[in-house]
Amino acid sequence: MEFIKYLIDLFLHLDVHLGELIQQYHTFTYVILLIVIFAETGFVFFPFLPGDSLLFAAGTFAAVGSLNVHLLFVILSCAAILGDTVNYWIGHYLGEKLFNKYPRTLKKEYIDKTNKFYEKYGGKTIIIARFVPIVRSFAPFVAGVGSMTYSKFISYNIIGGVLWCASFVYCGYFFGNLSIVKNNFSFVIIAIIFISILPGIIEFIKHKRANSKIS
Repeated sequence: MEFIKYLIDLFLHLDVHLGELIQQYHTFTYVILLIVIFAETGFVFFPFLPGDSLLFAAGTFAAVGSLNVHLLFVILSCAAILGDTVNYWIGHYLGEKLFNKYPRTLKKEYIDKTNKFYEKYGGKTIIIARFVPIVRSFAPFVAGVGSMTYSKFISYNIIGGVLWCASFVYCGYFFGNLSIVKNNFSFVIIAIIFISILPGIIEFIKHKRANSKIS
């Protein structure tokens, strides 16, 4: 319960925590952000880490000069691309073993949800999944377990990583300093999270309705 409370506080007051991080670590903040984004995309065990919201928040601090927005974009894009690459190879070499060993962490519904994205979008799932929490952490892993070759995966990986980081970092940079955003930052973060998971909610509702018609 304490961990859940901490996560909620982290997400809702991401601007406060990131501000404290920048004040304490200065330039080393780039390295910390790189590690967080790498972990969130690189390991299926960390889908709960902030992704979209952290990129947006980092962009807002770049808008006031605390961080360099272009350097931020390059570093976090590299972290996202490298993270997905590591995740792919973990799935390729250890996928089946991890499924059997950690069934509670690698939940079947997460895998099923990711597989539905692959069925619907094919290889483009790697790009689209960047914008969907949880699926973002599982998509490269499932690609590694499945039949997608790395040469095909890496192109989608690079495009997705660059688009994802550019979208949220530069949105934070251009809009995060507006008074309406600054004064309602927690609500903005909630909105970002909600919009990110909305496709999953819609798919869940469709799935429930389809099952109810069959039964």
